[in-house]
Amino acid sequence: MSSARRILSVNVATPSALDIAGRSVMTAIRKRSISSLSQPDRIAVAPLGVAGDEQTDLTVHGGLSKAVYAYPHEHYPIWQTLRAQAGVQPWDETLPFGMLGENLTITGLLESDAWIGDLLKFPNCTLAISEPRQPCFKFQAVMGFKQASKMMAQSGYCGFYLAVREPGTIAAGDTFELIPGPREVSISELFANKMRRRDV
Repeated sequence: MSSARRILSVNVATPSALDIAGRSVMTAIRKRSISSLSQPDRIAVAPLGVAGDEQTDLTVHGGLSKAVYAYPHEHYPIWQTLRAQAGVQPWDETLPFGMLGENLTITGLLESDAWIGDLLKFPNCTLAISEPRQPCFKFQAVMGFKQASKMMAQSGYCGFYLAVREPGTIAAGDTFELIPGPREVSISELFANKMRRRDV
């Protein structure tokens, strides 16, 4: 790929209340950047995830196999455009890192080139690609327009979960090497399959 494989931002959140269709729902989807290219603080990564990050529903995020969520920054422009079209934000407003609920905003690795079992080897830790993220009602609420989940399902712009193989530290600006695993199924293929089953 043309762009370097690296982290642009490390993002975390603690649970807070989000109003969804008139009811208060606890969620930690609203991540904020704690390590950026302008301030690349090193953040600890343990088997259960990034230091300072919490989850409210371990069925969809968290645990050993879904400890860290990575999202390609290459998809940010389409979400920015969709939110602007929906009147949720001004056209010239850029999305803040973590907007998609990701712990790692990355560049250089898309879903079609990410395979289950591949390793992302960073300078001070190693993560393994485990599964695609699936859109949910909390994602739709945070994005602010009704077709957000449908758009993720149709586009395949889902990002991917990572298991921690070698704990350590991570920071914005860190580059990573992609070490191929068994290469039996890609994130794109698995996500498409899961979305077809949801529609049945």
